Amino acid sequence: MTPEALAATHARAFAGQGRGWSAAEFAALLASPLVFVAGEAQSFALGRVIADEAELLTLATDPAARRKGRARTALAGFEAGARARGAVRGFLEVAEDNMAARALYAACQWREAARRAAYYPRAGGQAVDALVLEKRWG
Repeated sequence: MTPEALAATHARAFAGQGRGWSAAEFAALLASPLVFVAGEAQSFALGRVIADEAELLTLATDPAARRKGRARTALAGFEAGARARGAVRGFLEVAEDNMAARALYAACQWREAARRAAYYPRAGGQAVDALVLEKRWG
């Protein structure tokens, strides 16, 4: 997947929720040997492994491809890729009001480890908490 394809999917996936990541930002991340992508152009997970910890940087699914198991497949690919790179646990952040993502992560056994108050800005000057989720593999 090219940085341009990742940026296009990311923009569609997060439309109305803030700025999608640019192709240049994806290219810069992918230039690191610690960063990897799992999934396909319509649904992907981007993560990084440092020492024995993995971080899911983003999970994006094109709205036209939702409700078909693609995000679950991309998340499973991220987990497998992280374990193959030596990670024994992973972390991710999700907006408290993102119920679809929270349901996916809960179904895949990710558990709340912390909370960042008023982390994600919303329209009208509001903000919602970020939930820090963790999953252990080792």
